[in-house]
Amino acid sequence: MVRILSVGLIVSAIALVAWGAITGYDNILQVGRMWQTPVIKPHENPIPVMAAGSVPYSGGEALYRIATDEEITPPFSLSDPSAVTAGKTTYQYYCIHCHGKYFDGYGTVGQSFAPPPGDLRSTRVQSMHPGLLFKEISYGIAGGRQPPLATTIEVDDRWNAIAFVKSLGVRN
Repeated sequence: MVRILSVGLIVSAIALVAWGAITGYDNILQVGRMWQTPVIKPHENPIPVMAAGSVPYSGGEALYRIATDEEITPPFSLSDPSAVTAGKTTYQYYCIHCHGKYFDGYGTVGQSFAPPPGDLRSTRVQSMHPGLLFKEISYGIAGGRQPPLATTIEVDDRWNAIAFVKSLGVRN
């Protein structure tokens, strides 16, 4: 009985010392504890009214996503030399890491994939409808390694990249 009472007193003393240390630390601490800091309530102020025209009601990325491949057409000629040149820059910035400098899927990142990314000079890619190619670049390939790039690359730059890829021709 004395043993139980002794253990209880020791545990109580340790708890009291710990509580005193924490309380003392809180009083010395320069910043408040979580329960003492002011609460941020973002919805206390009324939500401001959006300016007219800030939400598009026509056009936009959603229409590309729901359109069929044949309905998606480039806004300029894919054989335009300035589009091909701009597409080469886009390719070197976003695509070369996976598809490589020889467009065969053995880029710095792509060589670690099994299977490697697609060969951009293959008959399959070169014969693809530009709308399908646009959708694969924009929204990825289901079950494939192509990431969706719609939020990364602007629409015109995606079309420029397609113009560049189509200018490469089929690998011999």
